[in-house]
This record gives sequence, structure tokens and C-alpha cells, in this order.
Amino acid sequence: MAAPGLLFFLLFKYFPLWGLLLAFQNYSPYLGFWDSEWVGLKYFNEFFTNPDFMQLFRNTMAISLLNIFFFFPIPIVVALLLNEVRKLAFKKIVQTVIYLPHFLSWVIIVGICFLIFGQGSGVINQLIAESGGQKIEFMTEPNLFWAMLTAQSIWKEAGWGTIIFLAALAGINSELYEAAQIDGASRWQQAMNVTLPGIKSTIIVLLILRLGQVMDVGFEQIYLMMSGPVAHLADVFDTYAYRVGIQQGRFGYATVAGLFKSVVGLILVVMSNRLAKKFGEEGLY
Repeated sequence: MAAPGLLFFLLFKYFPLWGLLLAFQNYSPYLGFWDSEWVGLKYFNEFFTNPDFMQLFRNTMAISLLNIFFFFPIPIVVALLLNEVRKLAFKKIVQTVIYLPHFLSWVIIVGICFLIFGQGSGVINQLIAESGGQKIEFMTEPNLFWAMLTAQSIWKEAGWGTIIFLAALAGINSELYEAAQIDGASRWQQAMNVTLPGIKSTIIVLLILRLGQVMDVGFEQIYLMMSGPVAHLADVFDTYAYRVGIQQGRFGYATVAGLFKSVVGLILVVMSNRLAKKFGEEGLY
């Protein structure tokens, strides 16, 4: 039963590690891995001294931190609210509705956003214009761009993220709630003193895993949302690696950007796991 999962990781996670050799080579597809010219740390020096590096780092960290502070808690809150619903039919309908966006591609999600918030024919701007107001450039306004990305992520993935937390909530001993009710605890007090402590370990593990992806903010969404007015805010390591590596053919240089992301994620996972253990939690390993 574990074979499909192991095969997936071997094919898509471990075998591609050979590609890290490109970071130390002036890679040519015609010469291959072993015959391409070795350049040592040339691309690393070029990457970290590039004037674009700080902008890429700022954009990536800003988008990722917004997701951590605003997106990460939403599935927890939604799971807690769904856990309090007693009508099973209503609960299933709500779950189906909030799960649905997860199965839509980012192309569809961004397309819907343009239909709703677009400056020309967007529904919101048409209502604003009809009411005598001035249209707002939701999709191209720099001050709103990061907020739009975060809102899209919440809409698409928050419902799907509740699955793990609902499973954790189902594992809480019902006798704890009965004891709290006997002691006169309100529903809010039960949530704070029984429910949240019961899923605390799950929250910590998922937070550690999320920190490991802090440099991975999603290529497809940002690439689709990128336009001239917001390009300086949208350009992240993923889009930069695509532009330099695929469009310009600088495979070795683009590999450095990907390797940097992975190293930062590994460091954050190790540090956050040690911090969690220091505070008495089980952590990830």
C-alpha cells in the first residue's frame, strides 16, 4: 500500500536532486550533466550580488508571511465552527461548498477574480460606477495586490485545509466535553480549554511544515496575476527562475534560486521543530 507513495517521492523528489548539479555548471543540454563546463560558485556569487535579489526576497517573504498570519488560521477557525454544527445535512452542504474551489485550477480562480474585480467589465466596478463612484483598479493597484493574492489563497484552499483539523477534532475524547459541561463551562470555554488544546499538536506540526514552504508562494497564481503596474511586487523566486531559466536558457543560474529556496525551507523546519520541542511539544520528528 505504501508503494505508490514511495514511488511518487522517488520520481518527483529524490531523483530530481541530480539536477542540483546545474547550479555548479554552465549547463548545455547537448553536453549533458557530466560534460558541461564546471563553474564552481560563480552563479551563487552572481545570484546573491544581483540587485534583483533583495526585491525577490522581499516579495516572497511578504506574500508568505501574509499567508501564514491570515490564511493559516482560517482553516482552524472554520473547522471549529463546523465542529459546532449539529445539523449533519447543513454541515455537509457547507463542507461541499467550501471544498469546491480547491478542485478549480488557478486559471479559473484568477479568471473569476478578473470577472468580479476587473476595472473594465468587473461586476464590482460596474456597481461602483452605477452608484456614481469612481472605479477602483483592484487587479492592478499596487497597494491591493498582496491582499488580493492572500484573499485568493484563502478562498481556494481554506476549505480544503479544514479536513485535517476536523479529523483531529474527531479524535478528542467526548468525556472531556461532558466533564466541562458538568463544571459549568460555556461553549466558548469548552472550545478554549478542551478543543484547542486537543488539536494543538496538529496545529504545531502543520505550522512547522508551512514554515518549510515559506519561500514557495506558488508560481501559477502569481504568474497569472502579474502585470506591468504590479510586476515589482509580483516577481518572486519562482517567477524569476522561470523567466531566467526557461525563457533565457540560463539553467544553472536558475537552479541556484531553487536551491536557495530549499535550503531556507530546511533551516526553518529544523529551527521551528527544535523550538517546538523546547516548549514541550512533540514536533515533526
